[in-house]
Amino acid sequence: MSNNARLGDIAKIYSGGTPSRANPIYWGGDIPWIKTTQIQNCLIAESDIDEWITEEGLKHSSAKPVPKGSILMAMIGQGKTRGQVAILNIEATTNQNAAAIKLNDGYDRDYIFQQMLFRYEHIRNISNASGQQNLNLEIIRSIVLPVPPLPEQTAIADLLSTWDAAIDKTEKLIAAKGNRLTDQIQKLIGRRAIKEKEWLEVNLGDLFTEVTRKVGEKELAPYSISAGIGFVSQREKWGKNISGAQHKNYTHLKAGEFAYNKGNSKRYKQGCIYLLKEGEICVPNVFISFKPKAKNIVAEFYEHYFIADYHARELKRYITSGVRSDGLLNLNKKDFFKIMVPCPPVDEQKAVAETLTTLQQEIDLLKQLAEKYKTQKRGLMQRMLVGTWRVKPEIVKRHEATQG
Repeated sequence: MSNNARLGDIAKIYSGGTPSRANPIYWGGDIPWIKTTQIQNCLIAESDIDEWITEEGLKHSSAKPVPKGSILMAMIGQGKTRGQVAILNIEATTNQNAAAIKLNDGYDRDYIFQQMLFRYEHIRNISNASGQQNLNLEIIRSIVLPVPPLPEQTAIADLLSTWDAAIDKTEKLIAAKGNRLTDQIQKLIGRRAIKEKEWLEVNLGDLFTEVTRKVGEKELAPYSISAGIGFVSQREKWGKNISGAQHKNYTHLKAGEFAYNKGNSKRYKQGCIYLLKEGEICVPNVFISFKPKAKNIVAEFYEHYFIADYHARELKRYITSGVRSDGLLNLNKKDFFKIMVPCPPVDEQKAVAETLTTLQQEIDLLKQLAEKYKTQKRGLMQRMLVGTWRVKPEIVKRHEATQG
C-alpha cells in the first residue's frame, strides 16, 4: 500500500543564484552553472553546460552546489518551461529560478522524477493559483506524491524506463534521418545542384496558375497553415471555426494544389507554402492558392522545394519592408508568380520527388512509432503512478533482494 508524502518532507529543496554579471572574476571558472531554460524533461550532462562560474562567483552569490543525481525543476519560464524537470548528471550550480531537489534516503530518484513528469500539468495549475504563473519553493515543497515502499518505487521506475529507452532510441533515429533528409534536399535541389545540372529556371507563373474557385454553398472544413506543420483545421488550431460569414468566400482547395501563407514566422520568414496531399478543404482567401498548369509538373518535387524554404530568397526581392496591420507580409499576387523556380525535365522531377518522399515517409513512420510509445507510457503512468496497478510481488521481491 502506498502512503502519500509531501515533497518537502522527503527531500531537501532549495534554489540557486546568479553571480553579478558586472564582475568578470565571477565568470569563466570551472563550476558548471545551469539556466532554467536547460531544464526540459531531460538528463543534464557536462556537455550541455555553456556557462561556468568561479569559486569567487559561488562565494559572493546565492548560488549553491547541487549534488550529482539531484532533480531540478524550472520555477519560471515562457511556454512549457515552467514545471519541467531534469536529472543532474554532474555536480553543478543553478540560477535562482531553478529548484534543486535532493531526496532523502529511502526514496528512488527515478521514481520521483517520473512522478514529476506525470504531474506536470497539475504542478503548472497550482503555480497559477497565485495569479503570478510562477512556482516557488513553498509550492514545490507542498506537492503531494504517492510513495510505495522503496523496492516497489524502483520496480515502477525500471518498468517506465523501458519505454523511455524506446522513445529515446526512436527520437534519435528521427533526428538522424532528418539530418539525412536535409542533406539530400541540399544535394538534389539546392542552388549548387540547380547550377550543376543546368536546370532551366522560370517564373512560378509559367508552371502554376492561381486557384480562384470559391467555397460558395459547399460544406468544406476551413483550414489554416502552421509553419513547420502544414494544413491544420481551424477547429484544431483555435478550438473553433473562425471563418464565420467569410466561409463562402474562402478558396476551395483540392488534393495536388498548393497554398502560400504570407505570414512571417521564425522558420519561414518570407512565408510558407504547403501541398494539400488528399481530400478537399477551404482556406482563407488571403492565402495565395495555386496548382500545376500541366501534367509534366510533379507537385511533390515542388513540395520539397518549398518546404526547404528555397523560395525565400526570391520572395525577398518582392516583399516590401514592414508588415501589414493584419500581420501579413507586403506581397501582391502578381509579384508572387514572378519568383524564379527550377524546372527540370519531368523524369528528373519524379526521381528527386521519389527519393525525398521515401525519406520523409520513413521519418513519418518513426514519428508515429514514437507517439505510440509515448501513449503506451502515459497509460502505464496513469495506472502505476496513482496506484491503480501494482507491480507483481515477485518483481518487487527481486528489487528487495538487490537493495537488501
